[in-house]
Amino acid sequence: MPHVQPGDNLAELLLAALASAGLALQDNDILAIAQKIVSKAEGRQVNLADVTPGPQAQTIAAQTGKDPRLVELVLQESDGQISRLRPGVLIVRHRLGFTSANAGIDRSNVAQTGTEETVLLLPQAPDASAEHVRQTMQEHFGVTIGVVITDSHGRPFRLGTVGVAIGVAGIPALWDRRGEPDLYGYALQHTDVGVADEIAAAAGLLMGQAAEGTPAVVVRGLRLPAQPGTAADLIRPKEMDLYR
Repeated sequence: MPHVQPGDNLAELLLAALASAGLALQDNDILAIAQKIVSKAEGRQVNLADVTPGPQAQTIAAQTGKDPRLVELVLQESDGQISRLRPGVLIVRHRLGFTSANAGIDRSNVAQTGTEETVLLLPQAPDASAEHVRQTMQEHFGVTIGVVITDSHGRPFRLGTVGVAIGVAGIPALWDRRGEPDLYGYALQHTDVGVADEIAAAAGLLMGQAAEGTPAVVVRGLRLPAQPGTAADLIRPKEMDLYR
């Protein structure tokens, strides 16, 4: 993939990259796409020089030691709920529903110009972004596929970031397998599989986190139910969250 710029037609770039790799999508393939190239194409870069922090951002910046302009962006991208804050840490509930550090705002793999830092926000509507790419691919190849937009998230009780799905189209995000028998005939009682997150994590092994330059991965061979879902399906409802 080339370096994606604001306003680029991401679907066309992906088609060109697939052709360059000698790949033609097949029925039931899943195209996993790194969030960063989606955000870049959608113009979600923000130069901190253009941000004016408000009083709440100034207060939180003093508590966390973070740039108050970054904190202002975090607050704008959140739904107003701060999960945890301490020096160096600001975890909020994003407006899309998930809880993450700095509302998913990042500067890694973001080209820097000028003297002020440029950061990248998450896509406005990643499910819709995934569906747009899916429709373009299906029309081009004449197949039925799924699309997962991935991001890297930390976890509250385990070290290390893992890939998770923040945008889903054409596949179930959550696969309800309750009632199916196990090897010994026992009917599964509580088995909801976060299949979109599993796909994102698997794709992340190939995408990498640094300078690998592989922001899209074709996942082939999965057989999933024909139950399209969205990334919102993966968000645990507040009434079921014992740790909130």
